[in-house]
This record gives sequence, structure tokens and C-alpha cells, in this order.
Amino acid sequence: MEFAALQTRIELIRTKRQSLLKLLEQPGIGTLRIDINQALEEMDDLLEEFDRAFPSQVTS
Repeated sequence: MEFAALQTRIELIRTKRQSLLKLLEQPGIGTLRIDINQALEEMDDLLEEFDRAFPSQVTS
């Protein structure tokens, strides 16, 4: 996979993260909150790993 394609996918993940944060603010999501928190943790880990692997190419 080319770096530009990888970077595009990472940026898409960054935008999806914001959607999860908005969903987490919704009342009445019950136990779905656990899954959302888990997804956020995994996204954060992935984004941190990408930033560590390509520190000079980080655009955010």
C-alpha cells in the first residue's frame, strides 16, 4: 500500500473518531457505551502508532 493511501485511511479514521465521540454523548445508549469506549481506545492506539511510525509526515 502506498503511503498516500495509508495516510488517507488514517485521516478517515480520525474523522470517524469524532462521530463516536458525538454518539457517546447521546443519552440512553446503555451498554453500547462500553463498545464505543473500546472502539475509541483502539482508534487512539492506532493513531498514536501511526504518528510514532511516521512522525515527519503527521498532518494533524
